Amino acid sequence: MSQNQATESTQIDFIYLSEPDMIKAGVTDMAACVDTMEEMFVLLHKGDYRMAGPNSDSHGAMVTFPEHSPFPTMPKPTADRRLMAMPAYLGGDFQTCGVKWYGSNIANRERGLPRSILMFILNDIETSAPLAYMSANLLSAYRTGAIPGVGARYLARQDAKVVGLLGPGVMGRTSLASFMAVRPNIDTLKLKGRGQKNIDAFLEWVAKEYPQITNVEVVDTVEQAVRGCDIVTYCNSGEVGDPSKYPIVKREWVKPGAYLAMPASCMLDDGMSGAGVRKVMDSIGLYEAWYEEVPKPAHHHIPLVGMRFMDMIEDGLMSKEELEDLGAIVAGDSPARLNDEEIIVMSAGGMPVEDVAWATKIYRNALAKGIGVSLNLWQEPALK
Repeated sequence: MSQNQATESTQIDFIYLSEPDMIKAGVTDMAACVDTMEEMFVLLHKGDYRMAGPNSDSHGAMVTFPEHSPFPTMPKPTADRRLMAMPAYLGGDFQTCGVKWYGSNIANRERGLPRSILMFILNDIETSAPLAYMSANLLSAYRTGAIPGVGARYLARQDAKVVGLLGPGVMGRTSLASFMAVRPNIDTLKLKGRGQKNIDAFLEWVAKEYPQITNVEVVDTVEQAVRGCDIVTYCNSGEVGDPSKYPIVKREWVKPGAYLAMPASCMLDDGMSGAGVRKVMDSIGLYEAWYEEVPKPAHHHIPLVGMRFMDMIEDGLMSKEELEDLGAIVAGDSPARLNDEEIIVMSAGGMPVEDVAWATKIYRNALAKGIGVSLNLWQEPALK
């Protein structure tokens, strides 16, 4: 053992970042988040990343609960009841790893809490020592919304002005924020929601954050939210299981040149699923991993349009070669939008490498600005 090794400190400290700390460190900076997701997609395309599962592309590992249990205290599989660990490593200039712990229960809203309560731990890749333990609701929401924005940068028309949005919730806010970051000429919003309270809150937020959106129309049907729009996104929530009940997109509704970003449940008609519509996935490997993990038809269990495509490939209704990978497009190995007439639909499933990327940026911002509470793990470990 060298003298340096003998005298090397075994002390481990890390920082705790509360939600207010995360905001101070820039977690709500959507333009920076979109740029960070672009960096992540290039590394994803190169293969400089790892996620869980045998193909290193798994979304995560989820604890599920049975419909009937002999233990009366065991949770029931109610709507949005999820306990999930989402681990990943990201290379490049990040060189970090981490895991998001995802707890969700729709009944939280009755307690005045968000449906999901999320935490993230960021680790040093060499020692696995913790670097930060951070609130992750905003981290997750902004990285989720940034992906449709990355897609819009490469796949939406340059002159896009009209956005059609289904679902005025958190995902709707962050998705619109990402569109505004990359297509600042947007001036019109068509909004479809269910509850008036959510609609009013969303419109108040839009008026405050994006006064350049001067034309706002609250519509009554999904069709009205799609027709005439340059960018369309479905950010709805709802029960999973029966694709016939997922909100649909029909080819006849869609304007030539439209870009559709779909991070939530959606059904496409035959015209949208068939030839003449470009089909982009945020990561083909993610959907392949999902397809191995869930019962078939997969679209009954994971309501994203990408899973409908996987079912169609399995049934011989389309070729895998029809799928395009967003990472390849961002890296310049596949074409972005080719002309102003083509219709492009993108399925956005979400990946833990996105959390690692944005968490690393926020952690480094926090260190540079002296934000957060320093916590000590040990001066030296009791067990070696």
